[in-house]
Amino acid sequence: MAAASAASGLTSGCAVPPMAAALRRTPPGDLPPRAWLEATPFFPDGGTLCGPAVLASLLAAAGRPIDPALLAPQVYLPGRGGSLQLEMLAGARRHGRLAVELDGGLTGLLREVAAGRPVGVLVNLALARWPRWHYAVLTGYDMPGETLRLHSGLFAHQAWTLATFESTWARSGHWAFVVLAPGALPVDADAARVTEALLALDRVAAPADAGPGWSAAARRWPGLLTPAIGEGNAWLAAGALDAAAAAFERAAVRFDSAAAWNNLARVELRRGRVEAALAAAHRAVARAESAEPRWRDAARRTLALAEGRPAP
Repeated sequence: MAAASAASGLTSGCAVPPMAAALRRTPPGDLPPRAWLEATPFFPDGGTLCGPAVLASLLAAAGRPIDPALLAPQVYLPGRGGSLQLEMLAGARRHGRLAVELDGGLTGLLREVAAGRPVGVLVNLALARWPRWHYAVLTGYDMPGETLRLHSGLFAHQAWTLATFESTWARSGHWAFVVLAPGALPVDADAARVTEALLALDRVAAPADAGPGWSAAARRWPGLLTPAIGEGNAWLAAGALDAAAAAFERAAVRFDSAAAWNNLARVELRRGRVEAALAAAHRAVARAESAEPRWRDAARRTLALAEGRPAP
C-alpha cells in the first residue's frame, strides 16, 4: 500500500467535508483544542508494508512492542498487495491486545487521541475507481489550526489538514480502529462492537489479556448480560474460582439468567460448595423451564451432578 509523500501533495478541493465543517462550527466541549502523542513509536515504510508498520506502532503504544517484520507474515497478503482490515484486527488480537473498530466519526478519533491512544486509519490516496489504499496512525490534532498529525509511510507525525484527511478517509468508509491494553475500552465504546471484539480476543489470547476487558465492559454496561457472563468466564479460564463465582452470582441475580445460574452452580461444585451449587442449579432449571428452554438440558445435567446422580 503506497504511502503519502506529503500532505501538501494531497488535495481535496475547495469544499470542506462535513465532519471537518462540523468541528469548525461547533468544537466539542469535552475535547482539548490540541493533543499530540509525541512518543508514539514510528516504523517507517516506503513500500507496500504499511499494514505491519502501523500495527507494530499501535501494539507498541499498547504495551506489546514487536518488530514489523514479524508481523508481515501474519497480516500482509502478497496476492492483495497489502493487509485487509480483518487481518489488522486479528493481528492485534493474536498478540493479546483488544482491537476495536471505531464508528464515532472524526470526533471519535480525536477523543481517542485526547485519551492517549493513537488510532489506526485506512485512507485512499487516489480515486475510488483506482484506489491507493494506505494505513496510517493518527497521533495528534490541532483543532484551531484544523490539522492532524499522522505516522504515514516514511514520515513521522506528518501534518495533514482536516479536510484532506477526511476526504481520503471517507473513501474507506471512515474505517479506523484502536489497539488497547488489557482493561482499556474505547472512549466512545459501542457495546456490540466491544463485545464482538472481546469474544474474538477470547479465542486467541491468554485469560490475563482478555479478562480485564470483560471486567471493564461489565462495569461500563451493567445492564447487559453478555459482558457479565464474559467476566465470569474469563475469571474461570484464569483459574480464579472465587472471582468467577462472584461474577456469575452478580450476573445471575441481576438478570435471573439460566446461563449465569448454571455457570455459578458449576463453579460452586469446583469450589466444593455443594449446597450453594444445588441452590444455583435449581434456579438454573427453574429459569430454563419457564423462560430459557435452550438452557434446559445443560441446567438439568448440572443439577444431576450437584445431586450426585447420573446426568440425564
